Amino acid sequence: MSRGKRQRGEQLQVPKAEFRSYYGRPIIKAPAWSARDIAGYFFLGGLAGAGSVYAAGAQLTGCPHTATALKCSSLGSVGLATAALVHDLGRPARFANMLRVAKPTSPMSVGSWLLAAYGPCAGAAAFGAVTGRLPRIAAAGTGGAALLGPLVAAYTAVLAADTAVPAWHGAHRELPYVFTASATAAASGMALVLAPARENAPARCAAGLAAAGEAVALRAARARLGDTAETYEQGKAGRLLRAAEALTAGGAALAAVAGRRSRTAAAAAGLALLAGSACTRFGIFAAGIASAEDPRYTVVPQRERLAARA
Repeated sequence: MSRGKRQRGEQLQVPKAEFRSYYGRPIIKAPAWSARDIAGYFFLGGLAGAGSVYAAGAQLTGCPHTATALKCSSLGSVGLATAALVHDLGRPARFANMLRVAKPTSPMSVGSWLLAAYGPCAGAAAFGAVTGRLPRIAAAGTGGAALLGPLVAAYTAVLAADTAVPAWHGAHRELPYVFTASATAAASGMALVLAPARENAPARCAAGLAAAGEAVALRAARARLGDTAETYEQGKAGRLLRAAEALTAGGAALAAVAGRRSRTAAAAAGLALLAGSACTRFGIFAAGIASAEDPRYTVVPQRERLAARA
């Protein structure tokens, strides 16, 4: 038998080597953020920002009850979001200290200034809608909140993707679309819960578009992540994201089928959309923490990129 044939017939005597880090410890440090505070902040900020855009549209199209309801819900949401952020920071003074400088290259700095500008606008809009006083200031607040709303809804995705966390940074192109679609679903859900059935046609339409957009963006993110997409499919993150998909799709379908005829069905659909949006934010947060704690998701993609360049 020739030497070449013997070599081709040889079998590995040891198992294929697998990556192991030093003592199995993580290579990067997972964010020290509280899931309840920061994932809740992601959800509430998105609900506030998208709600302000929806409220302005409702006011322009002659849906006053919807406009008032969403202006108030946006003010409440941004207040709770700010409280969650301050709670995670530990002291209110730390949030104030972030406003001492403006750094356009820092998502945290930009986000702090966005909240500082958006909050008063949302407050003026809600005050004018409830009391009917100071109409010019209220109109300016409504317009300002609508202009800043998309940035408030999307910037938290940039904040997460700007970290070294593999499940977030690897999906930096798709994550803003996921967060924006999820925020739109939440705002539509709030409109379905609070607004009368005669004014919920835009919410039913927006819910369907948001559900489809979120599903497409999440699939694109998983395709880009490769093996790191396992963190979106397994464990706590997988359970939350599967629940989010079912709740968002189910809420949008229920709103489209029965939301116009039944106030109860519309409210149920709205609650499902809100719950689905919350599950999306908490699921993505959990996926990021899982990817940071497992060194394989840090090193293996790096080696694959180096091999591709070589």
